[in-house]
Amino acid sequence: MKPRSAIKTDLFAFDAHRQKIDALGDPLAEIESHIDFAALAAEVDRVAPRPVSAQGGRPPYPTETMVRILVVKRLYNLSDEQMEYQLLDRMSYKRFCGLANATNVPDRTTVWTFENRIGEAGAKALFDGVSAQLLQKGFIARGGQIIDATLVPAPKQHNRRGEKELIEQGAMPASWRPAKRRQKDLDATWTKKHGKSHFGYKLSINADKKYKIIRRLETDTASTHDSQHFDNVFDTRNTSRDVYADRGYPSEQREAWLKENGFRNRIQRKGKRNKPLSECQQRRNKRIAKTRARVEHVFGAIEQMGGKLLRTIGQERANFAMTMMAACYNLKRLVYFRKAGIEAF
Repeated sequence: MKPRSAIKTDLFAFDAHRQKIDALGDPLAEIESHIDFAALAAEVDRVAPRPVSAQGGRPPYPTETMVRILVVKRLYNLSDEQMEYQLLDRMSYKRFCGLANATNVPDRTTVWTFENRIGEAGAKALFDGVSAQLLQKGFIARGGQIIDATLVPAPKQHNRRGEKELIEQGAMPASWRPAKRRQKDLDATWTKKHGKSHFGYKLSINADKKYKIIRRLETDTASTHDSQHFDNVFDTRNTSRDVYADRGYPSEQREAWLKENGFRNRIQRKGKRNKPLSECQQRRNKRIAKTRARVEHVFGAIEQMGGKLLRTIGQERANFAMTMMAACYNLKRLVYFRKAGIEAF
């Protein structure tokens, strides 16, 4: 007697699986229902127009398809190789990218080439495009601004002492072959935080207190001090005059500028050698910390998108990746607001 099995075969199994995914709640379907990807693609084509080949050749994939692929890649922190595999393997990815019935999907080289073509300007266009859609829904910057920075790690470089000296002088070791040179990140830098060494880059952001949306951003290497990005990420459009930041940002010149321009200084104080903070200053820092900590929720959400580790080489591509981090975070934030029925006011 043939043993019974719960496995059943059906020519329409694919449709049944797709319906089950919809019933369980496909997060990519939710993103698609609330984000205008055609508008985002138009912004990318505006700042990075497609090159026109007079000789013809294979037609390119639509920009909207490639933008969707970049969003999936960043949301789940996938490599180009993994992105190609998942597009072939995962039903939800193919459907989201408009490739459910396509006989061919973009390979790893196509994804890599598209990223290089649009570059940092294209990533910034995506960030601005998502920000514009947030503003259209009424989610303007409210409640005050919070400025902070996070370290974005990159694969550590293991160089000999002599090689390090040459690199610091702007030279390249003669023993490195071209293939090895392409795998060496000479732009990322080391820094120390809480007694631990970190190698990579830095992402500085300005998030508003009300909605925890990234309003402005700045990218750099890890060794750059957080306070150097303060002016570049400062947002004058916030409806509140409160400015929050941690103990890495205070200075007499900055406090004077904030007061002169009518902003309320909510930057935490920092003790000095032989001059510790008073009890009053400590209480002030504690009050500020309750609000300033909201920016850590932003960095935590970015960390949940597959982690912050970069797989790129060089600062230009690192800037692209970090800008995409911020754009995809804001994108998910907008989807959350729409799904939860949160209206701007």
